[in-house]
Amino acid sequence: MKIAIIGAGNLGLSIAKGILNSNGATTMYLTKRNTAEIEEYANYGNVTITSDNREAVKKSDIIILAVQPSQLENILESTKDLLTDNHVVISTITGFSIAKMEAILGSDYNIIRSMPNTAISVGQSMTCICSNEKGKKKIELAKAIFNRMGHSMEIPETQMQAATVICASGVAFWMRLIRATTQGAIQLGFDAKEAQELAMHTCSGAASLLIESGSHPEAEIDRVTTPKGCTIQGLNEMEHQGLSSSLIQGIVASYEKISRIKENQL
Repeated sequence: MKIAIIGAGNLGLSIAKGILNSNGATTMYLTKRNTAEIEEYANYGNVTITSDNREAVKKSDIIILAVQPSQLENILESTKDLLTDNHVVISTITGFSIAKMEAILGSDYNIIRSMPNTAISVGQSMTCICSNEKGKKKIELAKAIFNRMGHSMEIPETQMQAATVICASGVAFWMRLIRATTQGAIQLGFDAKEAQELAMHTCSGAASLLIESGSHPEAEIDRVTTPKGCTIQGLNEMEHQGLSSSLIQGIVASYEKISRIKENQL
């Protein structure tokens, strides 16, 4: 696949790393205003570094847009004359709807919205995907790209804001929980490096248990709790202190914030 990533910032580079590490591109164009910051990617051999978005679009079949929302309209306007029926346009931009992209490009192009997270750089992203009517036949292609770097799910566009909170912001939420577990381990006597290693691998194992078994979290909790045991004692204390409630409230607060941002863009 000939892939262009327009906007090689944090997310764009995470996507690039995921694709390159999984051998998911025959050629790749990475664009950025200051190309000096990404020159190291030219070492991959099949990667071209450029500040010319038109060149990248012209030489690619799949266009992944990872720029700031304020930049997207201008980029679409300046490259739309190069698009053909074979191009697949994949946007990762929060709050920029398919309808807004169609208003610029028209509805006769394959337009897909995706919401990956930064774990894509290590092949572990949860990516949500939706498309316009024309792009429906390219959904499986988009999923194939992102499945090489984790797991993907097709959802209605109306759920993309919620997906942004759960999957993209969710990485930060889980990092904070891992950090808290690390701090607890340090208090119990482990040094900082050991504590973080214990916390992050335990977190990874817990998620893997659910993925591999298809179990409900409570079923796995039941496996490690015994009457009057230390696990249930700890769980109950966490709930008394509002663990689940505060996490849910944080997710809802994040969603309310992203909803206000979208309203201000309309």
